[in-house]
Amino acid sequence: MIFLIFLRILIPMDDTQKDHLRAYGLTYWVLKQGFDAEWLLNYRGGSFLLPSIEGVKEQANILGVSYTEITEDQVNEIYGIIERENMEVVLLEKAPKIAVYIPEIEGPWDDAVCLALEYAKIPYDRIWDKEILSGALSKYDWLHLHHEDFTGQYGKFYAEYSNTDWYKASVYVNEEMARNLGYKKVWMMKHDVALKIKEFVENGGFLFAMCSAPITLDIALAWNGIDIVPKEIDGDGINLNYQNLPDFSRTFAFKDINLITNIFIYEHSDVDVTMEAVSRGERSLFTLNEFYAKRDVLPTILIQNHTRYVKEFLGQDTGFRRDKIKGDVYILGDVKGTDEVKYIFGSRGKGTFTFLGGHDPEDYQHFVGDPPTLLELHKNSPGYRLILNNILFPAARKKELKT
Repeated sequence: MIFLIFLRILIPMDDTQKDHLRAYGLTYWVLKQGFDAEWLLNYRGGSFLLPSIEGVKEQANILGVSYTEITEDQVNEIYGIIERENMEVVLLEKAPKIAVYIPEIEGPWDDAVCLALEYAKIPYDRIWDKEILSGALSKYDWLHLHHEDFTGQYGKFYAEYSNTDWYKASVYVNEEMARNLGYKKVWMMKHDVALKIKEFVENGGFLFAMCSAPITLDIALAWNGIDIVPKEIDGDGINLNYQNLPDFSRTFAFKDINLITNIFIYEHSDVDVTMEAVSRGERSLFTLNEFYAKRDVLPTILIQNHTRYVKEFLGQDTGFRRDKIKGDVYILGDVKGTDEVKYIFGSRGKGTFTFLGGHDPEDYQHFVGDPPTLLELHKNSPGYRLILNNILFPAARKKELKT
């Protein structure tokens, strides 16, 4: 009598994993081959269960990812544990098509999401204003925004960097793009881009934004069509009066925003908490909140990690002031006992958005011109895991997402 033993590949995501970041890349690779995978939420740090397809072990070895072959009996034992505990199984059945918003001329800084994607060997497309305004977002499942300024103020770098070559080049390229697309001002183009991004989410897209992008995106939506750009930038000054009031019903996450219009202050609004974060120092941590996995599947996916405590990291916008966040937004991570909310999630229309404050999870204070972070030195980074949770988020089977 011949007994057939069916094996599967368990990718542990607890402290036994040699390379947490590339484990996401391995899972993406399986999906790209046309096979399903399973995400075992809260089981050993949010482990992955992969089919034992041809090449998967070789790919794991190439990527340096720890894995264990297990039998169906062992799989059923794991399912039993998950059934009894605050855990859940989510089916992953699609390799998301990923776009990253990248200007034609990039500033002298890195993008943590691009670093994560490239390190994990997950493919992505570059996309910018022209593509977004022409409707190209309909081809993608997932869009990332990083150190962007959708208010049309070039990151409010004017005071310190207006005489640098990179700043002048950025202004030139943006103004040229606006002219070619029929806009009189860059801010008008950026406001329309913000509307297209909102439309992308409402039609079922997944948006992930970090650093200055979340707050400036919501500002562009709230003051859409209103000139809030100082004369040093666009030559004609701000046009704010009682007739040009913001509409916070259009924003993703934030309400009651007060603008900071002084061109010499490196802040767009009072939503950001960078100064308070700086005062707490480099050893500060933020905490990932816990959710009931069988009910709140979506937020549970986004907080999968091998620790609940993540190092603070600064950015132009480091975190979000608690009383500025809308009531229907999930707080995924925050600095307990303070006003700082670091990590949030919500849904709009058929899609979702996730905002993470700060610039680079493994560089506490990333300055303009600093070299990119080498993820080979941070294979087990909890902060970068949050980014990669979001990248696999659209792969989850829709009917399983109960939130």
